[in-house]
Amino acid sequence: MAFSLQSEFIISLVLILNTWAWHVTSVRSLHETNIGKQHEQWMAQYGRTYKDLEEKEKRQAIFKKNLWFIEEFNASGNRTFKLGINQFSDLTDEEFVQRHMGYLASKQPKSLRNASLSQRYPTGDVPESIDWVEKGAVNPVMDQGQCGSYWAFSAIAAVEGITQITSGELLDLSEQQLIDCDTQNYGCEGGLPSKAFQYIIENEGIASEDTYQHQELDGTCSSMGEAQQVVQISSFNDVEPDEDELQKAVARQPVSVGISASGQEFRSYSGGVVFNGECGEELNHAVVAVGYGTSEEGKFWKIWNTWGEDWGENGYMRIQRGGENSRGLCGLASRASYPIA
Repeated sequence: MAFSLQSEFIISLVLILNTWAWHVTSVRSLHETNIGKQHEQWMAQYGRTYKDLEEKEKRQAIFKKNLWFIEEFNASGNRTFKLGINQFSDLTDEEFVQRHMGYLASKQPKSLRNASLSQRYPTGDVPESIDWVEKGAVNPVMDQGQCGSYWAFSAIAAVEGITQITSGELLDLSEQQLIDCDTQNYGCEGGLPSKAFQYIIENEGIASEDTYQHQELDGTCSSMGEAQQVVQISSFNDVEPDEDELQKAVARQPVSVGISASGQEFRSYSGGVVFNGECGEELNHAVVAVGYGTSEEGKFWKIWNTWGEDWGENGYMRIQRGGENSRGLCGLASRASYPIA
């Protein structure tokens, strides 16, 4: 009798374990199927195609890994921002850096020009918050594509901003002219906004977007387009590497800033204030600081990026302002500059 009961117990246990294993396998299979469907939907949304089945399977595996990272992050709780899939979700970390980064800050010396604004703009006069987007000094978010031309977009957005502030007219200026004609920078391979400002000064102006349109790739400099300047700047200033100094500058106009942007949390950011996550180790991107303020979660900078409206908050990020490092989170106060109209 005891043997029979023991046998029945073992048989029941085996059945339970088999049922559990079947359930786990089914759940995994269903999840894999859902991953496949999500990847197909993502491909349709972003117009992505692959050369063959092998490439598709490779990309789907990367997509799955990135999706799981995002889901685990969002489920962890106690976060002041969230992540989401975007146009970069089938790329590895290395591929993302190779295709979209390359700020080159370490390759060129910094020429500091009358950097401190303390005499011009005393700390007590700096407003508690400002938003140059709301004030009409910022054009819609752009998408640099796979050309590493963020430096040109950042410089042009800063020039457009100060032009609107001083003239009342928000113009659409040419990034492509900088990509093709500015020989001190490296086109789609990266560059520095401050060098772009210098080019505009030496060229005695920059053309409009209508005259010299964006192509998302390196091109040959058009002397005809280069000669049709619509805006000039007289000089530019570099900001001392300090968040307080950056605040004084942004209080006056949009400011081009270098930033570390290769971290997976940064590139998958989909909204929330404030971003205080992983950035990367070095300055490898350029954006525009278009404002700052304070929320219930803390102080923040508002930055304008060049990864299209599907990234972040319709192309913007609200990132932590203030902290232990005076150069700012992601190094955003380390290398900032602005044009003078």
